[in-house]
Amino acid sequence: MNKKITPNRYKPEPDEASRFQAELGTGINVCLKFIMVVAFFSILGLAAIFVHDFITQAEFFNITQIEVIGANHASREDILGLADLNRSRNIYELNTSLTEKKIATHPWVQSVSLRRESDSKLKITLKEQEPLALVRIKNTAEVLINIQGKPFKEYEPETDRLESLPVITGLELTKSGDQYGFASILFDSVMDFLKTGESGPVERIDGHKNTGVTLQTKNFTKPLSAPDQDTVPIKLGFDNFKAKLKKAKKISEYIDKNLPERTICAMDLFNIEKVFIKTKLNNDALHNNLKKGA
Repeated sequence: MNKKITPNRYKPEPDEASRFQAELGTGINVCLKFIMVVAFFSILGLAAIFVHDFITQAEFFNITQIEVIGANHASREDILGLADLNRSRNIYELNTSLTEKKIATHPWVQSVSLRRESDSKLKITLKEQEPLALVRIKNTAEVLINIQGKPFKEYEPETDRLESLPVITGLELTKSGDQYGFASILFDSVMDFLKTGESGPVERIDGHKNTGVTLQTKNFTKPLSAPDQDTVPIKLGFDNFKAKLKKAKKISEYIDKNLPERTICAMDLFNIEKVFIKTKLNNDALHNNLKKGA
């Protein structure tokens, strides 16, 4: 049988004063610990700030070499100027995210990444816009569009040097928010044609809202034709471009083989089932006729 424990009636109860002192001592200890923790983290923060300022301001960590990769149309000087890197800079003071945004404002730059390397070297890697065509806007300017069909800069022949790009006419710029672009059935048709990869010796692509795409091109079967040879308009409409171009090449080959005295001067494949062709006597045939007439 367990013995019942009873309070010691001979031990005096603590009075109110003693209880107050004990509680006060506990509160002071808590406050002191809190102050010590705050002081510790304050000192740690100040030390971190001191170390950060020392590293970002020390000339020892200045950039020693800058490598720019992927700059073909955007010059190195332009890139360094936009990034404010044409002067002595501490590599750890550089805000890479902000610097990337500054470089991305260059019209030829599609994307950019910066990377710090050992020995205070900085690597800038660019991905430039891939030009697809030159769009000639009536009474305004000529703009370059990328492979997504977005205009990215005004064409400057002296610096851009893109003579081989096809020229597109008949399109109109539209504004959406603060961005300009092309948005129409005609533009979609032009893009579909360019994506076929069959542009070949196309000199110009004329667009019209009613008749669609018309190519101004030289003979399909003679890509190395004379520079002064006239271009041939080939009307293709709005769709089915691969089949229409294939038929146009077959017709051109047939004329060259079976009617060598004649040259195609126009083709209409708007309706692939009803093709219209216009021909004329070539220079050799005209010369022979003139000799016979003489």
